[in-house]
This record gives sequence, structure tokens and C-alpha cells, in this order.
Amino acid sequence: MSFSVSTWNINSVRLRIDLVARFLAGRAPDVLCLQETKCIDDQFPSAAFRKMGYPHIAISGQKGYHGVAIVSRLPFAGVEIRRWCAKQDARHIAVRLADAAGAARDVTIHNFYIPAGGDVPDPAVNEKFAHKLRFLDELTEWGRTEKPAASRAILVGDLNVAPYVNDVWSHKQLLDVVSHTPVETEGLEAVRMAGDWVDAIRTLTPEPERIYTWWSYRSPDWAAANKGRRLDHVWLSQDLAGHLEGAQILREARGWERPSDHVPVTVTLSL
Repeated sequence: MSFSVSTWNINSVRLRIDLVARFLAGRAPDVLCLQETKCIDDQFPSAAFRKMGYPHIAISGQKGYHGVAIVSRLPFAGVEIRRWCAKQDARHIAVRLADAAGAARDVTIHNFYIPAGGDVPDPAVNEKFAHKLRFLDELTEWGRTEKPAASRAILVGDLNVAPYVNDVWSHKQLLDVVSHTPVETEGLEAVRMAGDWVDAIRTLTPEPERIYTWWSYRSPDWAAANKGRRLDHVWLSQDLAGHLEGAQILREARGWERPSDHVPVTVTLSL
């Protein structure tokens, strides 16, 4: 069985539902995980997803900010919504696939939207950055104590950290820029190691090849400048990593009309 999971920070699912429809029509992953849906649960466009062939929907939203969702062709056996850093800010949702999912049954998918961290990389003066570091610390403890990757699991999302040298357009120039500072890159690597996760994208495309999933709106010509960062990730538990078949970063989506600044990332497994 070929099984595919996509992750995409859509930056308002209602505003960009036509782009989501375009992506699903062209790529048709089994499961799509969205971040920054930016709507309360009742306003999520569930009917549109059902019409597109994704009847199984799990949502954790809030008005105007953050929000995560998972839509699927395959049924769920369970849904978990977890709060982090004692905040009710809709940054995580997980599903476990049901027996009817065939070879993908009992796979748990965690969808995260880690805080961006603001502009100043100093937790003493920037609470947003302090929140981000606390979030990474909690994730590390979660991996160490609860061992979410001990069974078949996938962790995806906008993790808001570009961890490796060639995950950014200029390692030297971005060392003091939020998303690539040493405290963040070391923190995200601690999360991955504590949970015994495998970075699917870097497994297939190792350093030093450059990989980006995000390009700033501030660039007047993002494609020509190509000053990107790899902020969107797919991690696999060890027992799924051996089934990794392929991956795709849909760079062209950044050039669609009224795009998100992130693009979809898809991983395919042979189960």
C-alpha cells in the first residue's frame, strides 16, 4: 500500500480553500495536515473537504490565529487535542488511523504548529521567543517520557525552525535571526533525538543540498531571490522510516495567486 501524508501551513484555510482544492486535485495525498487555519471549529470549511473526498476531519481552531487540522481519505480511530505551555492556542492535534485504513491502520499522526517566536531572539525581552523555547523543552520531555515514536507514528507541521546549515539561504547571515539561532536549532534537534524521530526529508536529500519550504512575503521577487528556509517538516518513527519511499516539496505553490508563504510538503511510504 502506498500511503502519503502532506503538511502545509495554509495561512487561513478559508481564504485559501481554492488553493487547497487545487493541491488536493493534483496531488491527492491520503492525509493532509494544515497549520494556521485561523478559524474557530464551526467555521472550518468541512463541507468543502468532504466534497473533495476527505470526509474524515479533525480540527483544533481558534478565532483569527493559529489553528491546526487534519483531513483524510482514511478513517480515524481516535483524535487527541493537547495543550502546550499551559496555553489554549490550538497548536497540536493528533489522530490514530482506524482498522479500515488497511496497512496504515494504527499509524498515529501528530500535527504541530510551533510558535514562530517573534523578531528578537532573546527570551529575557521577548515573551514570544521565551514561549517558543518552552514549547521546544516540553516537546523534548514529551519525547523522552511518553515515547510517542515507540509505535508507528508520524510527526509533521510548521515547526518554525530551520535546523541545518543548508535549510536556510545563508547560515552565516541568519545565525542571529529567529528560526535559525543556535538555541532554536539545538532545541529542535533535542526534540527529534529525544523522540527517536527520523527526519524524512533530510533522509532522502541529505546535506549539503539546500531545501526550503518557506519564502517571505517581504521579498518583491521571492523566486529570483530564493531566500528561503526549511520550516516545515515530516518526521517518522524508526519502524516507519524503513518504509520511506519518496518526498516532494511543491515549490510551485508559492507562485500561485494569493499564496501562503509556505508550500506543501508530502512524504510517501510503502506499507
